Amino acid sequence: MFDFEFEDFDEPADEGRMNALLSAYEGNAPAWLDSDSLEDIANYYFEQGRYEDALSVIDRLLGIMSHSSDAWMRRGILLNNLERHKEALEAYDKALTLNPVDSETHVNRGITLNALGRSQEALEAYGEAIRIDPINDEAFFNRGVALEHLNSLQDAVTSFRQCAELNPEHPEVWYELGFCYDCLEKDAESIVCYERHIDIEPYSQDAWYNRGIVLSRMSRFETAVDSYDMAIAIQDDFASAWYNRGNALANIGRPEEAIESYRKVIELEGGDPATWYNLGLAFEEMEDYLQAFRYFEQVIRQDEAHPEAWYGMGCCLDALERHEEALALFDRALALKPDIGEFWHAKADCLYNAGNVAEALKTYKHIVSTHPKNRDAWLDLAETYFETGHPESALDAYQKALALHPDAGVYFLQARVLFALDRTDESMHSLKMAFRMDPNMKEELQRACPDMWRDAQIRHMLGLGNGPAPRV
Repeated sequence: MFDFEFEDFDEPADEGRMNALLSAYEGNAPAWLDSDSLEDIANYYFEQGRYEDALSVIDRLLGIMSHSSDAWMRRGILLNNLERHKEALEAYDKALTLNPVDSETHVNRGITLNALGRSQEALEAYGEAIRIDPINDEAFFNRGVALEHLNSLQDAVTSFRQCAELNPEHPEVWYELGFCYDCLEKDAESIVCYERHIDIEPYSQDAWYNRGIVLSRMSRFETAVDSYDMAIAIQDDFASAWYNRGNALANIGRPEEAIESYRKVIELEGGDPATWYNLGLAFEEMEDYLQAFRYFEQVIRQDEAHPEAWYGMGCCLDALERHEEALALFDRALALKPDIGEFWHAKADCLYNAGNVAEALKTYKHIVSTHPKNRDAWLDLAETYFETGHPESALDAYQKALALHPDAGVYFLQARVLFALDRTDESMHSLKMAFRMDPNMKEELQRACPDMWRDAQIRHMLGLGNGPAPRV
């Protein structure tokens, strides 16, 4: 919104004169207070946020000069700030009957229309302001705001860009551009604009915070932490900045510091399921499973329908070798979200850890039937098949895993199965593939398969020479 001062207002009254004017006005406003004095008093009240008092002064001023379009516009500004929007529109309309080519009034009228949710009419008002004054940067800026409200983000960018060209030092335009690019997922452009805003307003905690959000989305977590730190330095009780700082720290493997951030959120706002859950994840990352369990349990106390918390508790108990209890918790998670492959996989691993290999095998088979691109499930299925004496089925599962993503480790495991099936040539080919992709697999062969390593023929086929057999 435009400055409140009147067009002929040169400079504010000095403190002594201002005090005298206020004393006179608040002492029932004697007749000697002329229009200039009333303008000074209205400006003072406006700057102090005393909008009702300023409105009374403007109404008195209009009693003296009822044909002042400027005074009617100021009345509209005050009414808008008092959220008396319909009355504000009436004041702007009166001002425009007196001076229809005042672009400032058109812009302020548009601001009030936008506040009423009448964004299309607001755009028409800004368009009229631009027609009258094509270099009115505020008209372009507020036009961009209205377009944002209409979710016409690309058009909003165009309008904000026009504002920035006219006034590169505009205090808000770079922030709004950053926000639009953020919503459009044009991350690099968003960062540039937030940083331009910060150059102008270095103590804008919201700009530092939003910059951190975009940097996190770009996986630039270290720099994001720095950005959240700046937001917090400006506003220590900025709970969202503390929360997202914790997330960024967790993403770069600094769970202890993440925990400090999440605890600050709880201190500021009390606990909520998202913060308790992330605390649980951080402690789980640190392998403090009992503490992690307590935080996941805190989530459930607030939201029993939180499947990830049931899953998290199950993972903690499985790690603590309390497998039967863990299985019950995985079942609670699956009852809420039966299509999540990660939950099924955890249950299958837990069954295996509990020694219930047959049920584990059935569960792994269920996972790959419903999530055929789950490579880890194919690998676990293959291992379980091999351990239970089903090498043909294990080989099929390894081949499925290799089709999804070939790597040295899987070729090595496949070679072991092929060797067990007496398919020596294919086993050697698979081992050679593993060695080609990762030469360190040769040492793994010596460690994991000493019988194969001792076999001179196999060593010859693999080009490993005839060195001494390892001691076992």
